[in-house]
Formats: sequence, structure tokens, C-alpha cells
Amino acid sequence: MKTIVVDPGKAAVVNPMDYLDREKMSLLQKVVVTISIFLMGMDGFDVLSISFASPGIAQEWGTTKAALGIVLSMELIGMSIGSFFLGGTADTIGRRPTLIGCLMVMSAGMFLVTTATNPLQLCLWRILVGLGIGGMLSCTNAITAEFSNTRHRSLCISLMAIGYPLGGTIGGFFASRLLETHDWRSVFYLGTAVTTILIPAVYFWVPESVHWLARKQPHNALNKVNIIMGKMGHPGITDLPELAQEERKKSVGDIFSPALITQTLLLTLAYFLHITTFYFILKWAPKIVVDLGYTASTAASVLVWANMGGAMGGLIFGFLSTHMNLKKLTVSILILASIFVSLFGHTPTELNYLRLFAALAVFFGNAGVVAMFSILASAYPTHARAIGTGFVIGTGRLGAVLSPVLVGIMFQSGARLPTVAFVIGLGALLAAIVLLLPAIKLGDSTR
Repeated sequence: MKTIVVDPGKAAVVNPMDYLDREKMSLLQKVVVTISIFLMGMDGFDVLSISFASPGIAQEWGTTKAALGIVLSMELIGMSIGSFFLGGTADTIGRRPTLIGCLMVMSAGMFLVTTATNPLQLCLWRILVGLGIGGMLSCTNAITAEFSNTRHRSLCISLMAIGYPLGGTIGGFFASRLLETHDWRSVFYLGTAVTTILIPAVYFWVPESVHWLARKQPHNALNKVNIIMGKMGHPGITDLPELAQEERKKSVGDIFSPALITQTLLLTLAYFLHITTFYFILKWAPKIVVDLGYTASTAASVLVWANMGGAMGGLIFGFLSTHMNLKKLTVSILILASIFVSLFGHTPTELNYLRLFAALAVFFGNAGVVAMFSILASAYPTHARAIGTGFVIGTGRLGAVLSPVLVGIMFQSGARLPTVAFVIGLGALLAAIVLLLPAIKLGDSTR
């Protein structure tokens, strides 16, 4: 086994994964977690950009509600594919190169959306955006878990996840202003610019995961681990951790092993059901508000309020999760999400009520998403963390694909808002029931 000389002023550690789990987080580790919040924020804005733009798209191309529901789902199809396949790539070639590649794909896709002249072209470019977002989600969750210590891991993952509604809130604020004077394409120009800025941020300030290097042990892994440990201000190692033969045989396919397959399938089902509920407000709120007689910029402000509620929900969950049982807390949140989505369907048409109930629905809805991210970080070991997260998110995101399409069909068939909201709200309730099954067991996500 290769060895190197470490700094004699610092004691070498035996296993860098164990060391990072128990020691105080360094400045660089905190920077990585902070960047993960921005990455999720970009994800939130990129996904919701089509919702902000949907009233203008429908007006320019005369799109029906049923057809618009399909357009709203396209990047979610790409996300499902990207989460699964690019999550596996992150476990194979590393977190950092996969993350940078995903950002490049997202940036290109957002720009190409502005060149679309018909719904078919728009759908194709939104799928491309979704591919990048899906892979980035898997990477970001794994990176956050692996750069945080055991004590603060749940909180760090929660902070990462609230980047999603923060991105929707801040991006929505600017989008609503742009829509006052520009057409729907301006939203995607904004998304292209901000996504592009994040590429050098990741390149310079997000190193490869020490957990991944120590477990995968690629060429020159020992030196790479010591360089990164040094940047974080931690002692180096003289040897890579010894991997037992059984450990070396582990692969990303282990998420379907007898030990994990039941949990994988149940978590995927729970995520699918909740996401079906969650994306109802995020995808349809602007169009619903416009149909009530408000302008597109006013409709965007309702979505901004919804995302502000989502950010608060994720933040509060992060603090509660350090004091309460994760599974019980998640089940309670999902039940409340179901209730408040249904109540949104009975909201008076006055603007302030629409904003309030949208915010409450997404408060609990996003808290449920944050909770699912925390559960996923506790469900899979290092060698299969990104692919496990990617499979659950990717396959579960089919619920996000189904949600706007199903809502569009229900509206097109004559169903009224209270009925639609009640039916869609059942998804979160069913997800809570799935999580109560004893087959779902959570443990330490770091190994």
C-alpha cells in the first residue's frame, strides 16, 4: 500500500471517514455546505422557472391546460433519468466531476429554452435541464452528508434542502419583476446566468469527497485525501483504510440487494406519493391565480410566498430533527401537508388568502421533502449513497411528472379546484402511511 510523509506537526489519523464524522467542522466544510445550499437554490429556481413562465407560454402559443400540464412535466422526466443514471456516475467517477458536468448541462438547457419556437422544442430543452438537475440532486445530497460531521449532519442536510424554496423565493422575486416588462424568455436568461456562475464556484471551492476517495480508492487516492484533509485543516493519513474483501465487492447495485431492496422500494413509493402532492402548488399556482383574473407578475408573487413558506418549513424541520424521532416527525409533517394542500383548494379568491394558504401548504410540503432527504442520508452506505438517493429521487420524481399532467386532465375534464386539491393532497397522506411500515429502518449514513 502506498504511503506518504504527513506533516510531523500533526498526528496522523487512522480512518479519515471516522475522523471527519466526529471532529468539529472546518471552514472549508462549512463553505461546501453553503455552496450546496446555493446549488439547491438554483435547482429550485430552474424547476420553478417554467411555472413562472407558464402563463406567458400559454398566451403566446395558445396552449390548452392539458397540453400545458405536459410541458410543465418535461424537466421532471429529465430529472428522473438524471437522478438515477448520473447518481450512479457520481458513485463511480466521483462527486465533484459529476456535479460540474451537471451544472454545465443545466446552463446549456436553460439557454436553449429561450430559443424554442414551439412546445415540442420547449419540451426537449426542458428534459435536458432536468437531466442536469437530477444528477446534481444526487451529488449535492451525498456531498453534504460526507462533508458534515455526525453531530450536525441532519441540520446540514436540512439547510441544503431549504435552498430549494429559497431559490424559488429569490428567483421568483426577480422573475416577477422581469415579467412586468419582458416576455417569459427573460426568466430563463436569468436562470442561465446564475447557473453558469455556480460552475467556477464548485470548481474552486468544492473538493472531492474524502469519504468517496477512502471508500473507492482510485489512483493516487492517498495523496488526494491528504491534500483535501490539509485544506480542511485536519491531520493527514499515512495509509488508506484497509478494505475487507467483502467491502471491496460492494457495488452501486447493492440498493437492490436482499438487505436493502425492500427499503429502497418503500422509500421510492413514499417519495413518489409525497412529490405528487408537493408539485401541485409549485407547478399550477401561477396558472390558477391568473385564471382568477390576476396578472402573471401577481401570480408569480403567490409562488414566491409559497416558497418562503417552504424555506421556513425546511428550516424549522432542521432544528426539530435534532430533538425528535426522524420517522415520527416526518409522518406528522406529511399528514399536515396533505391537510393544507386540500385547504388551498377552498381558499377565498382574495390575493392575501391565496398567498397565505399557498405558503402554509408548501411550508409542510417542503418540510416533508427535507425530511425525506434526511431519511435517505440515513438509509444508504457511502458506496451506494448517490445511486440510492438518485434512484429514490429519480423514480419518485415520476410523481412530479404525474402531478401537473393529472391536474391538467382533471381541470380539462371540468373538475373544480377544491376537488383537484383534495385528490392531489391524498398523496402526502399515503406517503405517511408507507413510512410507518416497520421495514423502513434508519441508521448511520456515513459508512
